[in-house]
Amino acid sequence: MAKYMIIDGNRVEFNDEPNILALVRKAGIDLPTFCYYSDLSIYGACRMCVVEDQWGGIIASCSTPPKDKMEVKTNTPKLHQHRKMILELLLAAHCRDCTVCDKNGKCRLQELAHRFGIKSVRFENKTEEMELDTSSASIIRDPGKCILCGDCVRMCNEIQNVGAIDFAHRGAKMIVSPAFNKKIAETNCVNCGQCAAVCPTAAITVKSDLKDVWKAIYNPKKRVVVQVAPAVRVALGEEFHMKAGENVIGKIVAALRRLGFDAIFDTSVGADLTIMEESKELLKKLEAGENKYPLFTSCCPGWIRYAETKHKELLPYISTCKSPMEMFGAVIKEHFKGLDSTEGVETVSVAIMPCSAKKYEASREEFKRNDIPDVDYVITTIELVKMIKEIGIQFEEIEPEAPDMPFSLYSGAGVIFGVTGGVTEAAVRRVVADKSPKALKDIEFLGLRGMEGVKVCELQVEENSIVRIGVVSGLANAEALIEKIESGEEHFDFVEVMACPGGCIAGAGQPFSHKEEKNARALGMYKADKVSQIKRCEENPLMLSLYNGMLKHRTHELLHVSYRKED
Repeated sequence: MAKYMIIDGNRVEFNDEPNILALVRKAGIDLPTFCYYSDLSIYGACRMCVVEDQWGGIIASCSTPPKDKMEVKTNTPKLHQHRKMILELLLAAHCRDCTVCDKNGKCRLQELAHRFGIKSVRFENKTEEMELDTSSASIIRDPGKCILCGDCVRMCNEIQNVGAIDFAHRGAKMIVSPAFNKKIAETNCVNCGQCAAVCPTAAITVKSDLKDVWKAIYNPKKRVVVQVAPAVRVALGEEFHMKAGENVIGKIVAALRRLGFDAIFDTSVGADLTIMEESKELLKKLEAGENKYPLFTSCCPGWIRYAETKHKELLPYISTCKSPMEMFGAVIKEHFKGLDSTEGVETVSVAIMPCSAKKYEASREEFKRNDIPDVDYVITTIELVKMIKEIGIQFEEIEPEAPDMPFSLYSGAGVIFGVTGGVTEAAVRRVVADKSPKALKDIEFLGLRGMEGVKVCELQVEENSIVRIGVVSGLANAEALIEKIESGEEHFDFVEVMACPGGCIAGAGQPFSHKEEKNARALGMYKADKVSQIKRCEENPLMLSLYNGMLKHRTHELLHVSYRKED
């Protein structure tokens, strides 16, 4: 006989629900929470999700497993007063600058205060004003807006294995902070921004470059060129009431023209360049024979930073390829160099990325030539949404448009870079000898697709050559795989690492996503690939043009980088 609970007088059956909270939500009741995320461990700090049992006891629904025939109530006078009191106490110690807050309209505290009708706060705010931490190129910490939910701490420790922030002090003096109250830029933070993604208030936000981008657009002496990352196309529409995963790249191009950008390109071109180069490195490694370490991908700046801080021994085995953004940034600056001199303007290169770590990457010295960065500014998907809304563009209504020449051709393989396993699939398409439609279809079922944090597969490249491949997303998963490689328990020839769980589709610069949205975005990427006429990077005629032209004698200079300081 099926097990059940009685929730607010109604019988609700349960099977594999991990806690009462999941069962309550299954019953159609939205219990409020601050500190609960299904991907993170149970913390139970906010106490907003408490329910009352049949004896009048108060229990946290997020940390209590369901029990057969147990009775609970989710709405009683005691619970209602309890939740309102928690909200008042949180608001009493919270910054009140809501109208100018970066999270205004999307703040969980603001949302629940409105939901529970909190019109005034009876308690005096006696908390000391704390200094903003703006040291990072990617994120801003505002301790005055922290509600101690612990979401950022658990994300940084459990999912990312970084541990750049944690709880400090006790009682009323408790704060979330880097060790010894250091600036975040002085820690081993990898700039992934996943802490900002789960923060329910604006205690941690992604740093904005919009002011500088607007200034460049309005300057007649600036040619503002923009590239759009593949993952942006399947997430931006969600902010305009479109389905998750809907491909809106045509509308994005149209909106960017209306915003005043002078030339609009797709970073998928950079992805094609990356695979052209990275596949050469892989084939070279296979020819060289056995080695303890695989060739690691280099597309993700969060992963690069993680390797630099925790695994310097791996740096010689990370691909020397720049990321698609930086490859394309170098090509764009080189392409417009002659025109800038002739027309008396300066090209400003902007990249629209799903990722906060790309802001850090663009600021690195390795990606500057003559002290001039190849990518001047990086803005996120959410920042682009703000620009579109600020100007009043009716995004849902505008007709799709195409990107500009000469960089308007890219392959479907370049598009799928934005999802975990996509880089590897693009590389596999390049290195396999069989280029038939059937072989392309077979690659789909190789085991590279899906949202699993760790995927392992084997591929026969030649008659007697088997390539063992690992794909990981989430840095804790990467750490576990690295430990197996270093211990000799596992051997791989090629490993793709993405810092964000699910890949770029779930980057910190995207609209916040749960499992359902991530799956829909991944499907949207693969649909875009399916309708692409060009399936492989080497089939892209633009690649031939670039390698016979601009890149003929400058491939290493423009497309490669070294992160090893001794080099």
